[in-house]
Amino acid sequence: MVKKSSKLSRKGGSKEKRRFWLTIPQKLVKRPIIWEIGHKYPIVTNIGQASVTQEMGIISLEMDGRREDIKKVIQWLEGLTIKVEPVEINTIEG
Repeated sequence: MVKKSSKLSRKGGSKEKRRFWLTIPQKLVKRPIIWEIGHKYPIVTNIGQASVTQEMGIISLEMDGRREDIKKVIQWLEGLTIKVEPVEINTIEG
């Protein structure tokens, strides 16, 4: 039997899924940023899209976890000089 996931994590607080565009500068392209997120914070990550060259990386990253933890991840990323922007929900496709 599979348990349904609760909207509350074990530590309390509401869980959510958020998607962001990360722009990674050249100096950090070879650093395993996504791996580090999963080991530093109680966040589940999922890469939607990625384009990485030697000059820069652009990644669409979904984060699933407590709102407070997602905020901490964003602060950590920005401290590393990674640009973090929310993915627009109302994107016009065409």
